[in-house]
Amino acid sequence: MHHPILDLRGVSFTYGDGTVLRDVDLSIREGAFCGIVGPSGAGKTTLLRLMEGSLRPTAGTVESRPDGRRPPRLGVVPQLETIDWTFPITVEEVVLLGTAGDGRRLPWATRAMRARANDVLDQLGIAHLARRHIRNLSGGQQQRAFVARALVRKPDLLLLDEPTSGVDVVTRHDVLHLLHDLNHEGIAIVLTTHDLNAVAAHLPSLVCVNGAIVAQGTPSQVLTPEVLRRLYGAEMVVVNQGDMILVGDAFGAMVDPHDRETHAVGTPAAHFGEVPAHDHGPGTDHEHQDVESR
Repeated sequence: MHHPILDLRGVSFTYGDGTVLRDVDLSIREGAFCGIVGPSGAGKTTLLRLMEGSLRPTAGTVESRPDGRRPPRLGVVPQLETIDWTFPITVEEVVLLGTAGDGRRLPWATRAMRARANDVLDQLGIAHLARRHIRNLSGGQQQRAFVARALVRKPDLLLLDEPTSGVDVVTRHDVLHLLHDLNHEGIAIVLTTHDLNAVAAHLPSLVCVNGAIVAQGTPSQVLTPEVLRRLYGAEMVVVNQGDMILVGDAFGAMVDPHDRETHAVGTPAAHFGEVPAHDHGPGTDHEHQDVESR
């Protein structure tokens, strides 16, 4: 359970004249649970597409099971923002799309395929939604539907692009618990995320990417001010409290002192966070205290 599923060696990728990734060396092993973090435009999604094979490296190699064993089955979950939610398709039909390319000759799903799809939907707790249109789902249900589409292939490796982007706290919690459960069942998982606190800090392994691999290791090894400075080009504060890691912007690097003397005469009081006393005129039903008396 510790052999490499994917092995990237010296991988670079360019779009036109722009180099997106350069000299990436990375191994994804059986049973891995790995997060890819970095700023927007750092090459995270490109790296995921190189892993899945929809992109080919400009230089270097991406090998599946380099030890010569059976190539891994991959399941891919795209960003929900890329989905056309108006397309007339049900949850069951979304899941059955995951069986495409399995060599069947007929264009419709077999009874066995439908049974497999129903089993996966039941495993994810949304079998009762099988006939529902995908636009009529909550964010968490939509994410589970597309995870089910990937799982119906019985993957060895699940690749997810920003699976918790744009969802609420409860949904994010549900998605992460689902992924942890799937990982415990033996599926290797790689996901991209922007969320350092709620997602990345809770994953066993992180790869920090900004055009190249800046660092990789456990959250405690890579979520440090030094690594984050190199990764984001900004000062970050890291607080370690027991097993919890919290990352935030360095306050002093973002907020200038707001001394009145340094501002132009007539700068509105609201600029300093104040609500000055003012007169609404006759007929108003409330009064404001003077700022000095607050």
